[in-house]
Amino acid sequence: MKVEKHHTPDELQMLLRRERRASVANRIRIVRQAALGGTASQIALECGMSRRSVQEWVGRYNAQGLPGLEDRPGHGRQEILNAEQQALLAQRIEDGPQADDPCSLRGIDFRNFIESRFGKRLALSTVYNLLHELGYAPLVPRPRHRGHDPAAAAEFKKNPHRHRPHPSHSPWKTGNRFL
Repeated sequence: MKVEKHHTPDELQMLLRRERRASVANRIRIVRQAALGGTASQIALECGMSRRSVQEWVGRYNAQGLPGLEDRPGHGRQEILNAEQQALLAQRIEDGPQADDPCSLRGIDFRNFIESRFGKRLALSTVYNLLHELGYAPLVPRPRHRGHDPAAAAEFKKNPHRHRPHPSHSPWKTGNRFL
């Protein structure tokens, strides 16, 4: 493998010792081994990567020197909606249901809005994650037991102390044993 003479193998060894980032140190090690005459296949076996990756890192070093071994920015997750689109979605949420909408908007309603307005077809889970990132939470109805008695609840609200069992009826008092 041909390696440009940006640094000698001894200089690369010194740079390798000083480098704190493991990924960059591994790349310097690859270039150093190539400068010492190692083949791409040998270096790939020693470093635990593919032959093609070794060739790419040596090629970047040849073209740019040490800066070529740095990580390049911009390979992170892309935004689902840009800031303007997020603002429009938030405004739609704040406006509430429209004339032809149900009384409360569901995730599928927002998914349809995003698809019709922005042309992006999203999974329902992605829509809920997006709403969560915007600071919204789903409406969850308060659970109601199937044996709920509204009259008994109203009576309890009027006189809550009347419905508490007497402490002497506790199963935990002395003398009552569970077998």
